Amino acid sequence: MHLRTFISMMACSASLLIWHGSALATLPSVTLEAAREALEKSNAIVVDIREPGEHANGVAKGALLIPMAQFARRFSELPKSATSPVLVMCNTQNRSSRIVEQLIAAGYTNASYVQGGMSQWAARGWPLVKPQ
Repeated sequence: MHLRTFISMMACSASLLIWHGSALATLPSVTLEAAREALEKSNAIVVDIREPGEHANGVAKGALLIPMAQFARRFSELPKSATSPVLVMCNTQNRSSRIVEQLIAAGYTNASYVQGGMSQWAARGWPLVKPQ
């Protein structure tokens, strides 16, 4: 590979990373603590979009499990209500932010991604249950 091609590819990759970071900064989000509280008080729908193999490690009690690969066909399971926030969680927040973009494009005004995701939930030692 020529040096010029390599430099061009790296610049393009850096631009994409910067764009993704700025897009993430503009999306609505909630803290992990807020998501846990919402689950405990039933104040929101928390959707875990990790894949089944990831769910096997444990899920937050009360979360709706809709793997990202199934999201398009199971989208109708989500309430579309101004009074029911939809909090989307994955392992780290990368996939959940993409789903929130899709929800906003579909007209959801109350969708947010959960900062930190399930990796941080588990790291804090918060309760996990087996998926049902």
